[in-house]
Amino acid sequence: MSDAVAPQDAARRPLRWGVVGTGGISRQMVSDFALVPDAEVVAVASRDRARADAFADEFDIACRFTDRSEMFGAVDAVYIATPHVTHFDVASEAIAAGRHVLCEKPLGMSEEQVRELTSRAADAGVFLMEAMWMSFNPLIARLVALIGEGVLGEVRSLRAAFGAPFPQDDSSRWKPGGSALLDQGIYPVTLAHTLFGPPDSIRASGTVREDGVDLREEFTLGWADGRFAHGASSMVDWLDTSAAVGGTEAFVTIPGGFWWASQLTVHHHIGRGQHREEVVEVEREGNGYVPMLRAVVAAIRGGALEHPLHTAATTAAVYRTLDAIRSEITR
Repeated sequence: MSDAVAPQDAARRPLRWGVVGTGGISRQMVSDFALVPDAEVVAVASRDRARADAFADEFDIACRFTDRSEMFGAVDAVYIATPHVTHFDVASEAIAAGRHVLCEKPLGMSEEQVRELTSRAADAGVFLMEAMWMSFNPLIARLVALIGEGVLGEVRSLRAAFGAPFPQDDSSRWKPGGSALLDQGIYPVTLAHTLFGPPDSIRASGTVREDGVDLREEFTLGWADGRFAHGASSMVDWLDTSAAVGGTEAFVTIPGGFWWASQLTVHHHIGRGQHREEVVEVEREGNGYVPMLRAVVAAIRGGALEHPLHTAATTAAVYRTLDAIRSEITR
């Protein structure tokens, strides 16, 4: 791996991370890195020197770069939080430099790009993962455990959405490559895959600008045995951001912001339309990224090239569904 650190040297010090991008998500992520043992953010890269300096000064980061390729030579791993359309190129450059990569969603703009990045990372022998923090949320782990324990009986349905009218400013979400589906819809789709696996049928409709930016969509994923998931995403209007999972014995509700929530309620049916409610709570660490960061650092330390909670195969399957939804809404 080019000039990657020797294993015996890496074992004696924290994993050195470099951050590409200085936006809001990077700020939250760097704050959470500070809560993760064996990890240290030592560098930041931005095309704007003033932004790089301000970010580095705020978080006491020693090195700042305007050329990200120079930064890759000073770190062990890279966290990427740049506009969607740049993820493939930035991740490819980091992989080629022999650096481990944690990339904000979307990992790529399509299943093809995701598979290509996965192949390049495997060939380079480096870790690669999309930063799907929801998959590492202890609440989602508890939900999966409840289903596995049979608490809900046979699980038959999911409802989940993420929609908000974002300010129509000069941000990348409103430029070609911006996408409500890839930015927000990816959460309900990933949750559906987590609970049910890849769907057998997909129906969708939505609103897409002439330049290809999708503004909103609603979709129904179906499985051959009758299970279904209703999802929606939007960046032009509000949607109920809670989620519900229905089974033959009970149902679960998760409050708004289901992807980062720390509480769910199990509604047990006790007859004549009555339910007994059981509240399950988990602790949120930092901004919510800590469980994912801790897991990623441990995986890299252990020599893994992916993490079992969000593997290359499961990620590609999600993007196959996202591609199918996009195909439906752009007909």
